Parts: sequence; structure tokens; C-alpha cells
Amino acid sequence: MVAVIGLGNMGMAVLKRLIASGHLPRGWDLDPAKREAARQAGAEIAADLAASLAEITLFSLPHDAAVAAVLQEALPALQPGAVIIDTSTLSPRAVRGFAEQAAAQGVSYLDAPVSGGPAGAAAGSMAMMVGGDAAALERATPILQHLTARLLHIGPSGAGQVAKLVNNLLVASHLVTAGEALRLGAAAGVAPEALLPVLNGASGRSAVTEVNWPRWIIPGTFDSGFSAGLMRKDVGLALALARELDVPLEATGRAALLWQELREAVPDEADFNHLSAAILAGAKP
Repeated sequence: MVAVIGLGNMGMAVLKRLIASGHLPRGWDLDPAKREAARQAGAEIAADLAASLAEITLFSLPHDAAVAAVLQEALPALQPGAVIIDTSTLSPRAVRGFAEQAAAQGVSYLDAPVSGGPAGAAAGSMAMMVGGDAAALERATPILQHLTARLLHIGPSGAGQVAKLVNNLLVASHLVTAGEALRLGAAAGVAPEALLPVLNGASGRSAVTEVNWPRWIIPGTFDSGFSAGLMRKDVGLALALARELDVPLEATGRAALLWQELREAVPDEADFNHLSAAILAGAKP
């Protein structure tokens, strides 16, 4: 049995992917409307969180405090040997504490943030970066293989979060630099639509120019399922980690600061790709 706790964009996509793969997952969210949507999708909805747990339970939650609150209720209800796969993006320090709490109850807690967004979850093409016990990951792999194209065991507890924060710091920076570079090209008379095939066939390419701009920015759909607020949270976690470790971030730190300075132009509820488009359009702090 598998369960998904947290039925936002990512959690619901994971739940539906599991159903499409032949599983009958349990689902839980504080929001009754999301629970009902999960029920209609084919999931089993129990009376409360404790009754919604399973041998393999995936978390998809917004921040450290939400995970702490769920664990407080979940750990006493889980059987020894159960595995928690936490796909949330969190502080590495926090997840090490969560893993210790779980271990005291005989439960394995793996930090397993993902890259690929709801679309990747729906397609089973996400990359999952896992920190924690390798044996627990092996037990969960038959479930996770339906969700991921790349299942990467990075190292001990917290290592998955470090990998995710480094990844998202780069994505946030690439959205800034792509917007600036394409703005320069447009000012010189060459539109982004003409520049992108050049960049993507040359050494200037990145996932932002290969995927984000063609899929969400040029068409103007901005429906990636990942908000600017979530990216700001992840960037903030990366900056906090850098301060904790006394690692200077001159270039990526400046890009990260722009995410805060352009909050008025790109509010938290907007799709995160709006930031690159706003820079192209000349948005200034």
C-alpha cells in the first residue's frame, strides 16, 4: 500500500500517476475539496491523517513547519519498517532532524525532492534526488520507479535537499540570465523566437532556453504548475545554506536577490516563468 500526503499540484499529479500505474493509493490533505478531488480520481480517502498512512508514504508539503506538523501526528501511527519519501523542498538541517525523529520510531525518512514539476510527475519523468538510507530507498523503489525517470541516491540524510537547492539556485539564475540576454538580442533587433534555436544549438543553451522558454514563455501559457513564490522559497533556502556554511555567492546571489526585488512585477502566485519574461520586457527592481 502507498499513500500521498499533501494534494497540491505536485501531490495530486503524483497520486494520479500512481493510479494510472495500477496502484490504489490513499490520499490526504487538510483541504476537503482536494480530498474529494482525489477520491473522484480513484484514491482511497480515510477519515483522518493517521488512517491515511501506508507502508510507503509520500509527502508533498510546502515547507519545514508543515512537515514537522504532519510528522508529529504520523510517526506514532506508522508501523516500524515503514518508509516516508518526502518530496518537499526543505532545509537540509531540518530534514536531518526529521530523519532522527523517524528513526526513533523505527521508521525510515528519506528526503527526496524532485525536479520536473507536475508535468513530470504526471508523465513519470521526474528526477528524484534522495538522501538517506539506501536499504529504505531500495524498498520504496518499486513504487518510485513509476514516478521517476532518474532516481538518484545522493548520499546520507539531507543530501537530497542540498542537490535540489543547488539545482533550483541554478534554475532561478538561468531564468534571470536568459531574460537579460534575450532582452539584449531584442534591443538589437533579433527576437527571442529567432535567438532560441541558435542558443539551443550552441553552447549557451540551458533547460530554461530548451524547455521553459519554448513551452511556457513564448506561447504565453505560463502554466508550469510551479509558482514564483515556491521558487522564492527554494532560493531563500539556498541562500540560508550558503550563509550557514559561509560560502559566498556573488553571481547566483545577485540573481537570487532579483527574485525578491521583482516581487511586485512577478507576485508569488504567478507562474515562476513570468520572471524571465518580465526581465525581457524591461522590468526593474
